[in-house]
Amino acid sequence: MEKRRVVFSGIQPSGNLHIGNYIGAIRQWVALQSSGLNVFCIVDLHAITVPQDPKELREKTLELAALLLASGIDPEKSLLFIQSHNPDHVNLGWILNCFLSMGQLSRMTQYKEKSESKDFVSVGLFDYPALMAADILLYDTTEVPVGEDQKQHVEITRDAAERFNSRYGETFILPKPVILKVGSRIASLADPTKKMSKSDTNPNSTIYVLDKPEDAERKIMSAVTDSGDKIVYDPARPGIFNLIEIYTQLTGKSVEETEKEFDGKGYKEFKENVAGIVLEFLKPFQEKYKNFRESKNLLEILENGVSKAYGISHKKLLGVYDKVGFVKKGN
Repeated sequence: MEKRRVVFSGIQPSGNLHIGNYIGAIRQWVALQSSGLNVFCIVDLHAITVPQDPKELREKTLELAALLLASGIDPEKSLLFIQSHNPDHVNLGWILNCFLSMGQLSRMTQYKEKSESKDFVSVGLFDYPALMAADILLYDTTEVPVGEDQKQHVEITRDAAERFNSRYGETFILPKPVILKVGSRIASLADPTKKMSKSDTNPNSTIYVLDKPEDAERKIMSAVTDSGDKIVYDPARPGIFNLIEIYTQLTGKSVEETEKEFDGKGYKEFKENVAGIVLEFLKPFQEKYKNFRESKNLLEILENGVSKAYGISHKKLLGVYDKVGFVKKGN
């Protein structure tokens, strides 16, 4: 099946975004808006596979919407909506349950990692790939931007689509993962051998996009490096490697330009420059966020987004219903 370029991106409302999320994912999403249809879904249904405080979930969902808009997601060019506002996702997810095996679901990395750390493991956590596949397939998605460690999510979606197509005829497009090679894995400032993460218990490990400027600066200045003194982009020196990654991604300068710029200069001076660049990014970003979050138009933007999304997804779902053999309403 040939179709226009459609890019689907989903993100959970699980807390404040950090600069690793921005550099490794969201900025890529923004760049992709220049062509085709771009679908940005705040996946609150996925969020409740683990316990959530209702008040916090509502706040985080709206916070994430404002953060995405502040990042450059343009509702005039793209679809931005909340997953639970469109029932088609759940309805197709149930059907796709019938095209995924228990063995496949049990091998999913996210399920294995989360289930090992919890006494109660919900069916929703086990079964989330079916809903995730529905998220993607409802919009005839051709591309899914993911990190290197998330390709498995797209692969299981393709498996479900292929099984459905084999049984009922060509229905779903097989999406492909789009991997951002550079900047897709910003590391922890406290332990640069690990990915920067919201769940890191060390408060100095992660720079959040809503951090106070003085906190962000302090985290950069205290970032773990090695005993060397040369600013060289070397994976064997993960601390300075990570800081160079942040600097080049936020300035647009090449690694070669950065190495030349700081040739003969020490780590302290380089960290000061990285901190300065991070603050230059954070200040206008936070102002945009505040404007969107406090705007009465935020809910209207989300309502318009889901209305447009439903216009696409429901047509797809009705086609699936017909192929499966469901009786049409009114017949």
